[in-house]
Amino acid sequence: MKSQKTLLIIVGIIIIALFAFFVLKLKNSAATPGNYDNFTKCLTNNEVKMFGAYWCPHCENQKKMFGTSFQYVNYIECSLPNRAGQTEICKQEGIQSYPTWEFKGGKRLSGELTFKQLSENSGCQI
Repeated sequence: MKSQKTLLIIVGIIIIALFAFFVLKLKNSAATPGNYDNFTKCLTNNEVKMFGAYWCPHCENQKKMFGTSFQYVNYIECSLPNRAGQTEICKQEGIQSYPTWEFKGGKRLSGELTFKQLSENSGCQI
């Protein structure tokens, strides 16, 4: 009887610990609130574009950096479904790597950019 009670307590503790772990994991993996809405709107107003691909881990990191504010970034998807090639616009633009950021005047930078780099090249304040 005592061993069954002990076993139930241990199982209960494990269940609570697993529940807490998954709740914290979900909380931390959720997109950050739109803390950069004004910054991303400024990027778009200043004709900044991000060329990327849905399968690109660097593009995913770049999107996560903005949290929900990414919705205001002028994003151009370059990959066709199933990675079956590149979209026509990205071919015409000569996009070679992802992400590629394009700024007013045609200047381009490839790779994951920091907020500071984006700010310096766009004129937008973070």
